[in-house]
Amino acid sequence: MGLRIHFVVDPHGWCCMGLIVFVWLYNIVIIPKIVLFPHYEEGHIPGILIIIFYGIAIFCLVALVRASVTDPGRLPENPKIPLGEREFWELCNKCNLMRPKRSHHCSRCGHCVRRMDHHCPWINNCVGEDNHWLFLQLCFYTELLTCYALMFSFCHYYYFLPLKKRNLDLFIVRHELAIMRLAAFMGITMLVGITGLFYTQLIGIITDTTSIEKMSNCCEEISRPRKPWQQTFSEVFGTRWKILWFIPFRQRQPLRVPYHFANHV
Repeated sequence: MGLRIHFVVDPHGWCCMGLIVFVWLYNIVIIPKIVLFPHYEEGHIPGILIIIFYGIAIFCLVALVRASVTDPGRLPENPKIPLGEREFWELCNKCNLMRPKRSHHCSRCGHCVRRMDHHCPWINNCVGEDNHWLFLQLCFYTELLTCYALMFSFCHYYYFLPLKKRNLDLFIVRHELAIMRLAAFMGITMLVGITGLFYTQLIGIITDTTSIEKMSNCCEEISRPRKPWQQTFSEVFGTRWKILWFIPFRQRQPLRVPYHFANHV
């Protein structure tokens, strides 16, 4: 299940994802070039901070790519319904296929997705049962990387000692202020957006409800947690080992949880 590749042909999604990749590349080049490497060479910061920066950046990129190309939980045309779960399946009124309850038909992708949360143009993919954990990791590492970059940008001007060895003929040095202002603007915009999105995602997992279920207002007692938060997070990440919740390189093994949430979306 975790090995299936899912590619959405959507120019709008390509543009949104391209913008995210541009912001990532801009900061991954500018921050080390202007701040990290010069201050490391003059002994103002230890090398471990550079390693941490690139480590977070790699985790962020891996989560982005995998969330984008991983099958979110697309249902096959002739799904096999377990004998003990037939009452928890229903007929989709758009594609006329049987699907588990809590599934939703994505009009942009044209098929049903198990436990679909929403369609995200920023990853050009649906966020569903099989890639929700990667989307959460993407939000987490994007926010962490943005905070890290903003912190070093602030320290560069207000905390670190002034740089002594600077090549004023370099374009990036001559236009440093404008370049760093653009990086700060993109970072603050990204931080505000991701913080709100990450917060709503965490609340949705804790309350065991998807974004579509919240918008449709079809769940009884939608704000009351039905399960312990450890259980709901374990179901999303496919493991009860909390350390593995932060690793985007692994393959998710879904926990066998029956579709007991009898709602209609």
